Amino acid sequence: MRRIRHVSVATLLCSVLIFTAACFLMLAFSKEEFDGIALLFGLLLCLLVLAEYIALLWIAPHADRILFILIAFLTVLGMAVQYRMSASSALHQLLMALAGGAAMCLACAVMKKPAILRVLSLPLALVSILILVALLFLGKESGGAKNWISVGGFLFQPSEFVKVALIVALASAMTNALTIRSLTPSILFTLAVAALLVLQRDLGAAVLVAGVFLILFYAVTGRLGITLLGLFAGGAGACVSYLAFDHVKARVGAWLDPWATYSTSGYQIAQGLMAIASGGLWGEGLGLGSPALIPAYRTDYVFAVICEEFGILFGVGVIAIYALVVVRGVMIALSSEDRFSSLCAFGCASLIAVQTFIIVGGVIKLIPLTGITMPFVSYGGSSMIAFMIIAGILQGVCSHSGAALEKKLEEAGE
Repeated sequence: MRRIRHVSVATLLCSVLIFTAACFLMLAFSKEEFDGIALLFGLLLCLLVLAEYIALLWIAPHADRILFILIAFLTVLGMAVQYRMSASSALHQLLMALAGGAAMCLACAVMKKPAILRVLSLPLALVSILILVALLFLGKESGGAKNWISVGGFLFQPSEFVKVALIVALASAMTNALTIRSLTPSILFTLAVAALLVLQRDLGAAVLVAGVFLILFYAVTGRLGITLLGLFAGGAGACVSYLAFDHVKARVGAWLDPWATYSTSGYQIAQGLMAIASGGLWGEGLGLGSPALIPAYRTDYVFAVICEEFGILFGVGVIAIYALVVVRGVMIALSSEDRFSSLCAFGCASLIAVQTFIIVGGVIKLIPLTGITMPFVSYGGSSMIAFMIIAGILQGVCSHSGAALEKKLEEAGE
């Protein structure tokens, strides 16, 4: 049985590598002149996937290999789309994926000994608050939100890492919490983070933080009534934000009727919907679409580009892969006997689920669009590294649980 499982994992890994080679081979011939750099880029990407796979298994022999392959596919897909639009952007994203791979392995190694991360949870929470306060005064504005910091000419988004720290801090605070009163510190911390994000006008991140907290709160307490009350309070906060911020009003108005403001705020939504429709079920083909017509085609609207060039059926398949990532994350959480590790894994799975729902729902006009990234796919170094850390936490919890189970089986055998 074990041999069959390993063969299936090897087949999946080979499938991802073949998909990578096929994408960059098509990109090499998609222009009038042959692009040899595309083939070199595809080769480097294949080597990166293999190197990360080997390094992860060396650090954590009990890691979830299928989870790694699913995330690798999403990363490769994002790289192919980015290269199709800009080779220089794709190179930057490749470097960020390399840094993210190192961060994943480090997070995995740390999470194998969860007591270390739990000790760091309070400092991480305090640093997160300080960073968000500093952003109010030092942050650079982009897309209506003041949530960027420039260091040495490079821009990065601290809120991406704050989300990781939030999960660790909440998991630590909720580990020994048995009553609603004992959850007060985690509630106050979440409210502080969400309030600071709202003051920065980063409403997408604020909604994400609140959503992840409510999911963890319900998982820990099972109190549906209080959870629904928190959901209602979040909705009331969203209404207040709508009344307070002009750019939120513009986004909601564009969401309700993008065609009425097609030349201004509704242009991006309308172009995204037309891109998805023009791709049809099977897509126009990699390199044959017109992604540049969408203003945020590399970040917020990368899912529309995927549907245009690969097809709506492929887009549905991508959503299914995210669902599998979330399911495996929840399975890792349920298999852990350490409560802190279990809550960390569940929080990571919840973050991926909520963020994917928010961005995909915004692109297809299910909900108003917010400026967050599509995990592992959108352009952005901060997002890539942060989500690779989340992947590392999941793998570390899985490896720790697997090692503990193996030890029990050995003791039982003796």
